[in-house]
Amino acid sequence: MQTIENQIAIFDSISLNEMDTVKLMNRVDTKFAFSIDELSKILKELSTHYRILEIDGLRLPTYRSLYFDDDTFNFYNDHHNGKNSRYKVRFRKYEESNLHFLEVKHKRKGRVKKTRIKVDDFEKELSKESIAFLKENVPELGDIKAQMWNIYNRITLVNQERKERLTLDVNLRFEWEDAVKRFDDLVIAELKQERVNRQSPFFSIMKNNGIRPYRLSKYCIGTIELHSKKQIKYNRFKEKLIKLKKINK
Repeated sequence: MQTIENQIAIFDSISLNEMDTVKLMNRVDTKFAFSIDELSKILKELSTHYRILEIDGLRLPTYRSLYFDDDTFNFYNDHHNGKNSRYKVRFRKYEESNLHFLEVKHKRKGRVKKTRIKVDDFEKELSKESIAFLKENVPELGDIKAQMWNIYNRITLVNQERKERLTLDVNLRFEWEDAVKRFDDLVIAELKQERVNRQSPFFSIMKNNGIRPYRLSKYCIGTIELHSKKQIKYNRFKEKLIKLKKINK
């Protein structure tokens, strides 16, 4: 069986500088979930429409994120309750390039706006500079603390004709203290567009493969898997989690 590295070798590449025109820091995301067994076929179909981000010869970089929330998991609960305006706070490291960012994702009425600053390293204890940045971007910021590690490998594709990006996340795992939860057979795809355009070739490929859009959040999956003993609510996500675990075998 071919490795993912071999499967993505068929794509033409795009550099980080060339991607500047499709940063899409204010966008609409459409998500999908499917099995790693389906990935090879889907990649072949995508290769005629998309180029792959390549940095110093690397096409499958590692992402490591440290998510923050308060003791009552307000950020998570806002998502669970379907609040129209909700936030995520995380540090993200691009492992191979050793770059770190502190990021705020604000989702409001279906649109996602991402704001970030470059930092030197992860901070389990927030610095004054980080707190100041967060207070500027998160209203009524509470007493938040590190709650979860999320690690995965990402394929980043850029449409050759449209202003859109597509990410495919594989080898997902969530960690906190001694707990580790793995989703090795799951692929989470995110189509990032200025506005939803179902003429995208990815929508067509997903439809032809019988895969429908699926609302989900890696942060929420990890929170449930790692912190369910803390009596967090997750009844709204039960069916989603059952489906994801079924895909994950």
